[in-house]
Amino acid sequence: MARQERSPPANWVLPGLSAEGPNPNYKESLMLFGQFVGDWEIQECRILTTAGNWRELVGELHWRWILRGRAVQDVWTLFDKVTGKLFYEGTTVRLYVPETGTWASTWISTSRDRARLFVGRLIGDEIVLDEQLEHSPRQERWIFFDIAPHSFRWRGEERPNENSNWKVTEQMQIRRVD
Repeated sequence: MARQERSPPANWVLPGLSAEGPNPNYKESLMLFGQFVGDWEIQECRILTTAGNWRELVGELHWRWILRGRAVQDVWTLFDKVTGKLFYEGTTVRLYVPETGTWASTWISTSRDRARLFVGRLIGDEIVLDEQLEHSPRQERWIFFDIAPHSFRWRGEERPNENSNWKVTEQMQIRRVD
């Protein structure tokens, strides 16, 4: 008899993954990304295509505490603004590293078949995540800016090498809905 696979219920959570809030030992530092815990709508997203045009998307974003409050996880889902079809989705696990005062971030996207590693830190009033690529001159960074309690903006920038100027390749306006 063939074994039937069953999907877990929609509210199923892996035991030990979810947490009620930030770990009290690092609470202040954890709030760099902890301030985003909750539900958000991506009101506007513009992605630069290889043809040099801007594609417009909308979506949603959900952040939660995980792993005894030492990390946060978010889920991003973007849809084509015109057709409503899924454009991409992915999740990021962000772990605060006390020894360096930085955040180790791993982005995973099944719709893009990619996993990417970033190191995040506060620079001025922006949260900057630099991609960690070995043996590649190309550089990418993601930046959270204009951060307020109920909104923030986000942009992605790339450059082919460290001697080039940064070019904005993606930008979003995001608003809290919870």
